[in-house]
Order: sequence, then structure tokens, then C-alpha cells
Amino acid sequence: MRKRPACIIVVLVLLWAGATAPAWANPLRDAQERFPVNHPPQRVVSLVPAATEMLVAVGAGDAVVGITSHDTLPVDQGKKETVGGFVAPSLERIAALHPDLILVSSLHGTVKKRFQDQCTVVELPSVHSVEQALERLHDLGTLLGRGQEADGLAGGIRAELALIRAKVEPIPATKRQRVMRLMGQTPLRTPGDDSFQNDFIRSAGGIPPRFGKNGESIVVSPAEIVRFNPQAIYVCGDAAAEAVLANPALQKIEAVKHKRVFSFPCEFTCRAGVNMGGFVSWLAARVYEQEFSDPAHQAYSDHMLEARPVALPLPYVRQALVQKSRIRDFINKTLVVDFTTPQRVLSTLEGMREGVMSVGNHYYPPPSWGLGHTSGLDGLRRTVTAALARPAAQTSLLFTGADMDHLVVAEKSFRDLTVYALVTAGVKTNAMRMAKDSGNFYEPGTINIVLLTNTRLSEQAMSRAIITATEAKSAALTDLDIRSTYSPHYAATGTGTDNLLVVQGEGPGINGAGGHTKMGELIAAAVYDGVRRAIAGQNRITAERSIFARLEERRIHLASLLPLEPEECSLDRRQLVAAVEDALMQPEYAGFMAGSLAMSDAAQAGLADPQGHESWAKAVAARLAGRTVAPWPQRFPEGQLPPLVAKALEALVNGVCGREKGSTD
Repeated sequence: MRKRPACIIVVLVLLWAGATAPAWANPLRDAQERFPVNHPPQRVVSLVPAATEMLVAVGAGDAVVGITSHDTLPVDQGKKETVGGFVAPSLERIAALHPDLILVSSLHGTVKKRFQDQCTVVELPSVHSVEQALERLHDLGTLLGRGQEADGLAGGIRAELALIRAKVEPIPATKRQRVMRLMGQTPLRTPGDDSFQNDFIRSAGGIPPRFGKNGESIVVSPAEIVRFNPQAIYVCGDAAAEAVLANPALQKIEAVKHKRVFSFPCEFTCRAGVNMGGFVSWLAARVYEQEFSDPAHQAYSDHMLEARPVALPLPYVRQALVQKSRIRDFINKTLVVDFTTPQRVLSTLEGMREGVMSVGNHYYPPPSWGLGHTSGLDGLRRTVTAALARPAAQTSLLFTGADMDHLVVAEKSFRDLTVYALVTAGVKTNAMRMAKDSGNFYEPGTINIVLLTNTRLSEQAMSRAIITATEAKSAALTDLDIRSTYSPHYAATGTGTDNLLVVQGEGPGINGAGGHTKMGELIAAAVYDGVRRAIAGQNRITAERSIFARLEERRIHLASLLPLEPEECSLDRRQLVAAVEDALMQPEYAGFMAGSLAMSDAAQAGLADPQGHESWAKAVAARLAGRTVAPWPQRFPEGQLPPLVAKALEALVNGVCGREKGSTD
């Protein structure tokens, strides 16, 4: 049997009083004494997603062997073993990984008790401030032998926070905004006075509420919110924002009257992790959009920073690079392709352009997304080309919110034909299903594609290339099961803000780029490959992702669908959800759920008979329970979920409940 170090459990009780965090005992520093400097932990199970993010960000991802179903790691980390959900991970799965270090929260008492004689278990206390989170980053990095990398990352976060302080400092106290985070609707909940989320608000130049109650989440009455009268509210998720705006008890507050209810990704709002600097910047830019849009409030003038080359070996390309620039104080990144001779380009954003010497795809970071809207597309173009020192009249740009760090250059060749697709893609915020979702606004570019070839494309070939590339993009989304952001029970066909740019090029003339031509085949293959790889880089979505991720993308959360005490079941909600999660970690049941999702899509399109699925569901429930499940409780009201998805979840729930009943009979 493998010899493992004796386990020490470090438990911290953190006292909190007031807005400034007191000195706190540090379990990570205590744990450092258990691991020599030259022999850091080699097999880490992290049950705290914010800590997992930190470990990966400092370069210690290879040491992480187990994570929760709530973690989504970069593709280059490979596939880590999922040990269950955050609330009730599987003890057996943790044990099978033979960890030498387990990172837990105060909720994981059972895990601590089970492994106290087998490995080092560190209970990570709740952080209450940005500074405490940065201290944790340093200590995690040091423990894993990555202290220098952690300090470098912390330095970058501090620089982002310092920039925001400099930008909000000139705003008079009379114009500082009262800002509140809302976390629930029934009842209304908000972070307590001692929460790091209120420190985010302070760091963004806002004034958080003080309700005289501490805690990560406290119940607050509508009357208390009305008395505070926030001028801005932020939530995670568009549905939450719509619920706040529609809440009849909140109609008198300034934030609702002026529709200043902002939605951000939950992994930014709810975690004191590596995205703190970026989120505080984004929050400040939303709250103080008018001030941040004023050039007089800029801390820096717009200017270029460093650039990195992009390999694009075409004879008419003088250079290709990703150029960093500082625009409106924030770091922007632009793919720029400069030509040796003027080119004709066809852009879905600008139409046909002649005499173009440079094309590009410009990334605006989230804090900048709302700052240029008043000047329109022409204003955006003027601002960016000026910062890049390129003539606007000779430059054709696309614009995107997908980071240029995840740019993909996909090359496909056949004999003397070569196609390059330069792709950025993001599908988490505005993926849409055409003919299903409404188009209520326009903002350019989430999936952006620049096409270049070693041929001279005719006008008809350029226009036909757009159809070919669009079909390939939609095929990539379909094969990845990308869901509509607005109607998540439907597959997405695009993001609603996609754009394509086709360069005429130089070389032998080509008149056709349809599906039956070799050029069309190469364009389709390059776009398909590029879109899939770009989505993997930007959103960490791959075909191999877990069934938990696919349920999350459909906004299916079993814990929110079940009552506290489920009927005809000896388990409470927490126990039942943990048991279903454990079942879904088994290939047989994960495959059943994945098949049910596919059949649900087919049934919604009228392509599948639901009765066949019902027989499958009952067989799965019987296998899970060890006996036929009868009667069959209906767990979800009609219309709450697509029928086949509801039946699949009922099969798992009823199977688990039937198994527990059988074991007690």
C-alpha cells in the first residue's frame, strides 16, 4: 500500500468586526510546515473552486488530481477527476485519488473526519476582503512551490485595482453611487456587512449597504432595500436581473427606476479569486459609465504597447500580429494583418471595401464594453485605428468581446490551395437560436472569422465563402451542443453578433467557394476547426466536458428544482442531490442523461417519439433502485422542464429514492 503522510486538519475560526479585516490565523502557512520546500504536495484534491482557480493560475494545475463539478478548467489542464458537487463530494472518489492534500471549506466536515488519518486536510476560511484573498493566493502558491508566480499574479491584480482607484478618485463624494449586490428573490438576500463582495463594491468606488448583519448571505427585507435606495444593483445571470426589475416591492428604488440593474458572470461575482481585478474594473465601468467615457477621466492617453507576431505565410501579407494597446485606460488587444498591396475585402460588418491595407479583429475587454456606445461604430473604428496608428480609410476591423489570447489560426491545404481562418469565439453570453430568439439590440462580434487564401477570390467567390463559413460555424456549434443563452433548452446556431471578413487575396483566380468546390471544402474545414478550438480556449467548452457542465448550460439545477423534503423519499434534498450527482459520475447514468438531452432536442423538433424514452427511463430507474420503481412519483410540474429532460431526472431521483427505500425495508 502507498505510504501517505499523516494528516493534519487545520481549522480556523475567523472573527470579524467592522469593515477592516483583523489579522487572521492562516491554515495554509501551518500546512507549509508539513511539506518541505523542495517537495510540495503532488496530489491535491480541491473542493473550493476559487482555490482551484488560483492553483491553476499560478502554474500548479498539474498537482491537482480532483475537483468538483463546479470547476471548469482551461483545456490545457487535461481532464481532472470530478469527485462530486461542492456541497457533498464523494468520499470514495476522493479516497481513490490517494491525495496528499485536500482543500476544503467549513461545509466539508465529513471529508475532514474521513481523511484525518490519511493526508493533510486544510480548511480554507471564508475571506472577507480583497486583501485577504490576495494573501490566500500568495500562500497557496508558496505551499505548491509557486510563490513567485503567485506574487506576480497578485501584483497584476493590485495594479488593476490601483488604476480603478485613480479613475474614481476625482469623482466627488456627492456623486459616488450606492451599490448593492442581490443574490436571491425569495427571500431577498444580499452579502453581509463582512463579505468580500462589499469590498468589491468599495474597491469599485461604490458605497455598499450596511444592514448590521454579517455572513456570506443574509436575508434582507424590501423595506431595508428601499431605505438604502441603491442607485445600482448587480446580480449574476440575466434572469436574476429581469426578476429584480419586475419585483413590485422594489419599484421605488433608484436602480430599478433607471434600469441600472447589471448582470455579471457568477464566477466573477461570487468568488474572491484570480478575476478580482478584472471584475472590480468591470463593475466600476458599469456604475460610472458616464465618467469613464469622458476622456478627461483617463489616467493614460491611448497608446500602443507590446505586440506578438502571428505566423501567416502568404506573399501579400507584410506582417500579422496581436497588438496590445491601452484605450480608455484598459488593455485592448487587436489582431492586425497588414498587406503589401491594397486589397478588396468583403465584411459582414462593413460590406465591400476597396483599397484596404490592413484588416483586423479588435478585442474590447469587459470594462470597455459600455464606454464607446454613444459614439457608434464609426467612433469605435476611429478610436481603435488611431491607437493602432493605422489610417481608418485603409483599415477594415471587426470587434469582439472574445480575448485575442485565445485567437486560433486554423490552416487547411490541398495541393496548391491553402486557406487560413483566423477565429475568435465566445458563446457564454449571447449565443442564440435563429428563428427562436428575439433580436432586441446590436453589438458587433462574438464569433469573428477572418478568411485569407493563397488565391485571388472573385466577388462571387467571396460572397459564397460567407455562406460556406457560416454553415461550418453552425455545424461546429451543433456538434458541441452549444445552447442558446436566451432559450437554453434550444441549441444555438450563432451568437447573434457574429461577423466574417473575407480578403480577396493574390494568386490564381478562384470563382467558386460553395460546398461542391475544393475551396469551399477547405474554408468549411478551417472554420469548423477554428471555431471549436476558439470556443475551447475562450469558454473552456469541449465535446468531452462533463454532463454537469451540459446541465448547467441548460440552467438545470436539481437543488433548486426539488423541495427541501422530497415526497416518497427517505433522503432530504441535500442528500438526494448528492446521490444523483454520484450516479451521474458513473458512465452508464451520465450516458443516459446525455442521450436524454439529445432525444429531447429531437422531440422538440418533432423527430422523436417520447414513448420510447419513457421505457428507457423506467429501466434506468429500476437498475439504480435494484427493483422496479412503482408507483412513479412525478417530481417536476409540467412545463418546468422539457418533458424528456424531466423524465430523465425523475428516473435518477426515483431510482435513488427507491434504492434507499429498499435498503430500509
